Amino acid sequence: MDPTGPFTPPTPRSVVAAPKPAKPLSKRVVPPRPVLSAVVVLGFVGLLYVVEVVDTALGGRLDDDGVIPRDFGEWDNILWFPLLHGDWTHLTGNAVPLLVLGYLATSGGIKQFLQITAVIWLTSGLGVWVFGSPGSHIGASGLVFGFLVFLLVRGVFARSVLQIALAVVVFAIYGAALWGVLPGQPGISWEGHLFGALGGVLAAWGVARDARRNAPATLGA
Repeated sequence: MDPTGPFTPPTPRSVVAAPKPAKPLSKRVVPPRPVLSAVVVLGFVGLLYVVEVVDTALGGRLDDDGVIPRDFGEWDNILWFPLLHGDWTHLTGNAVPLLVLGYLATSGGIKQFLQITAVIWLTSGLGVWVFGSPGSHIGASGLVFGFLVFLLVRGVFARSVLQIALAVVVFAIYGAALWGVLPGQPGISWEGHLFGALGGVLAAWGVARDARRNAPATLGA
């Protein structure tokens, strides 16, 4: 290199900022894929209406296929009892909160939502089967109470300020419904409400526990 030659300054390198780490799914309040979440929740509620159309065409015969407490010959009804409703009013009363609460419950992704739903579904059904009053217990209200309580307590388990703030809003809108976990109006499966709510607590605890277990450990040198 000729020391007397012209000096060419070095080309400055572009500095790219490190991407902001994504918020953990266990602490999100907005679904990561909102359109997909809406399609899944709308699809499930739509399925309830299809089932009610079939039940109406059959003269309401499906209403006898709910959870029959302590009947070993009908234990498998746990698998579909939330899909059945006594009439259109019953279904509509569950459909609206299912749309709202179910959509909010997808904030951890569809896989987590399906896991949450399964926990609430089975906890509600098994609780009714063991402790329920005689009769055929039907309806998606156990899921409604499960999603409601899941949204109310998950922020505490996950230590998420945003989720706790959302829980305050949800409680202000739907909190009065929690009285439904107590014995009250005849013909209403308060047991389904109660065990659905307990399923929501169990699901919230499980989601937070799995998030802590899967979090990378921080080691100091």
